[in-house]
Amino acid sequence: MIQFECRLLRGLLGFICLLPVCISAAPDLCGPLKTVRESLNSTLRRRYMKMNFPINYTVQVHYEEVFRLRNISRLNTSTEDEPVQKRDLQDLWLLVSQQGIKRVLRVLPERHPTRRKYLSNLENLFRDFEALYNQRNPSDEERDRPEIIQNIWDRLTDPYYQGWKSVKPKSLLDNCYRTMLCLFKECFSNADDNYDYCEVLNWRKEKKTT
Repeated sequence: MIQFECRLLRGLLGFICLLPVCISAAPDLCGPLKTVRESLNSTLRRRYMKMNFPINYTVQVHYEEVFRLRNISRLNTSTEDEPVQKRDLQDLWLLVSQQGIKRVLRVLPERHPTRRKYLSNLENLFRDFEALYNQRNPSDEERDRPEIIQNIWDRLTDPYYQGWKSVKPKSLLDNCYRTMLCLFKECFSNADDNYDYCEVLNWRKEKKTT
């Protein structure tokens, strides 16, 4: 009995010793996200997504690809029966952001400066982040997405869906930037920073976009 308890104790101690290794092996998402943030700064968005396009130029996107802060607020308060988790919104943000970039790339000529000097690199940054994100957050096959999230997901991935909306290219990245800071604010907020990135009025009042 004593020998069994000793073996059990040694096994438990070994498991505890391995915990820091397992934790440190999980990829850090904040580093890649901060790199994405640098590429989404207001100067680059304005230069490549506004000034390089004709005045009032728009691209066609699905309604669900216009993902704003108010959409996050609405989804967070939409239902008590199937509460939306932060991971659901982060998954949605990643899909919408990548599809928005692809929408713009499809209409750009190969030699367009926005494609060559900006969007292609941004697409690669998102692809790299997606790989780390999926490694850090493996899919839970036992958990179904809340119905409201699944409906949006289905429309976003349906090649025959006809819900289209005209949007300026810069608006897509403006939304991407602001919702990123809201959904991953632990990567961007300091301990003494009380700024609420998810509050729409804060962006309107302070125009905090860099």
